Amino acid sequence: MATVQTPKHPGQRPVRIGMVGYGWWGKTIARQLASSSWLDLKAVAENHAPTREAMASDPLLSGVAIVDGAQALIAQPGLDAVILCTPHPQHAEQILAAAEAGLHVFCEKPLCLTLADAQQAVAACQSRGLVLGIGHERRFEPEVMALRELIARGELGQILQIEANFSQDKFFALPKDNWRLSNAHAPVGPLTATGIHLVDLSIALLGPCETLWARLATLGSDFENGDTLGIMMGFPNGANAMISAVLATPFEGRFTVYGSKGWIEIRDRTHPEHPTGWDITTVLRGQDKQVRFSPPHPTVLSNLEAFAKAICQEAPYPVTAQEMLANVAALEAIMKSVGSKSLMPVAAPRQP
Repeated sequence: MATVQTPKHPGQRPVRIGMVGYGWWGKTIARQLASSSWLDLKAVAENHAPTREAMASDPLLSGVAIVDGAQALIAQPGLDAVILCTPHPQHAEQILAAAEAGLHVFCEKPLCLTLADAQQAVAACQSRGLVLGIGHERRFEPEVMALRELIARGELGQILQIEANFSQDKFFALPKDNWRLSNAHAPVGPLTATGIHLVDLSIALLGPCETLWARLATLGSDFENGDTLGIMMGFPNGANAMISAVLATPFEGRFTVYGSKGWIEIRDRTHPEHPTGWDITTVLRGQDKQVRFSPPHPTVLSNLEAFAKAICQEAPYPVTAQEMLANVAALEAIMKSVGSKSLMPVAAPRQP
């Protein structure tokens, strides 16, 4: 992967960060923070004692305080913000606790598991003037950003349909008691693991969806929260998004948008944890098909630094509260559709 230089911080000190959770993704974020001039990791919370002991010799955590649990981290003096890399059901309570302590919050996806919890979390941050960030790094892929600009210019015409797939088999390496394989902590596993990113991108392009249907099965594993998910989202203008997320097949990442003037496919070469670039196919009416390569980009870091820049009032955070709420509304409807095996309406979030 090519080395990408991050912009120098504009004169003021970096945002002082505390992180809750040091599992697979917490380590991924720590590696990203090590190269940033915008964020300075000061403390990490982990409630698993053997993990804390191992963390003491982790070179990524040299000079970083290691504490026992979210409450201890939130009480640490001198922090500006927290990053939550914790099981999904804990997010709502932890966001509220951080906001009450006056800390900005970056939460890994999904923001919450119910719309009511998400609305409370958003309100807690907004009422205190705090920035709320969300771990939807797919938005920060350069080609996704270019696609959105192209659509805004009308070059694809009317958007007709989205087809997307984000599948992987990384969870076969997890111990059976890992929370990511639990119905209680990660319901509808393929959704909360990967599919939620594609739901978010669909909402970013088409706005909140109004109805959806979803089906979950366990076909290629013994995961109690499922391994094969299909989603059909319907939007008010008549467009659809058809989303596939599978946890029992080798990696596949694809996002395709069909418009009345042409279509574009963005295909990942590798998992976003270690990006190696994208293959882009563009077909516009009356023109030859174009296929090109887009080099890798540190999307996770780009998202985290956008959060820091919003805290420093350099630029607004590019994922709006309304989009976050629309995403959770869709997630809640997907879980209900899976349970009822029926078409579900999607709740309209209150304006924050």
